[in-house]
Amino acid sequence: MQKADNVRPIIIKRKKVVAGGGHHGGAWKVAYADFVTAMMAFFLMLWLLGSVTEDKRKGIADYFSETRAIRSDSAGGSDLFDGISLSIEHSITDTIATQEKYQSETFALDHIMDLLEGFAMQDAEFADAFRHVAIRISDEGLILELFDLEDRSLFEDGTNTPHPVLEFLVTAIADAFRTVVNPIAVGAHSRSFPSVFLENPVWPASLERAKKVHAMMEGAGLAPLRFHRVTGHADRKLADPVPTAARNNRIELILLRQYGPV
Repeated sequence: MQKADNVRPIIIKRKKVVAGGGHHGGAWKVAYADFVTAMMAFFLMLWLLGSVTEDKRKGIADYFSETRAIRSDSAGGSDLFDGISLSIEHSITDTIATQEKYQSETFALDHIMDLLEGFAMQDAEFADAFRHVAIRISDEGLILELFDLEDRSLFEDGTNTPHPVLEFLVTAIADAFRTVVNPIAVGAHSRSFPSVFLENPVWPASLERAKKVHAMMEGAGLAPLRFHRVTGHADRKLADPVPTAARNNRIELILLRQYGPV
């Protein structure tokens, strides 16, 4: 009996198992997500406050104040976000309208280019004169280059006196330009001259030729106010890498765009 009294009792310990994965379960993930969301909202609010005027900040304060049921006199007021929405809407509308005008203008310029090229296909005299013409459309507008050929020039050599072929081309181009209202730019370029000249004639020669073509186009019926610029470029922008090539003697007539790409 004494031996039985000395036997220790058996104690069973039950370990409490907490459901969930990882350290402290999943509650920390929820708390962290709430913290990140709150910080994003906080920095977004700081950005908004920093991007608006003082008057609009007062409007925001009035909007969130407890007494906002009474209309505030502060600029912006509860209409602040409506104002921003309207501003964005107007901006989008203006962008769409400008894009449509740009596309319509491009269509009109394409039409003039097709018109001139069509004349060259149907009329022998125009086709012969059109050998002097290169035409393209750029972001600046419709550009027509009238240039010398090796066997025929646009002006009498060394002067601003036009040959009949130039008079014919200017008259035809002026007729086409009258179908639109775009402003016009006139530029003249010159080939380089040998350096033996005491005074390089390229600057005065190109300017005088530009002025002459400008006067010819006005004489053909184009309104003076449509001319945006008349420029002599001398030999600073060569079309042919050979500086003295006849191709570098040329006139640029540009039908300028009124609307840029969006």
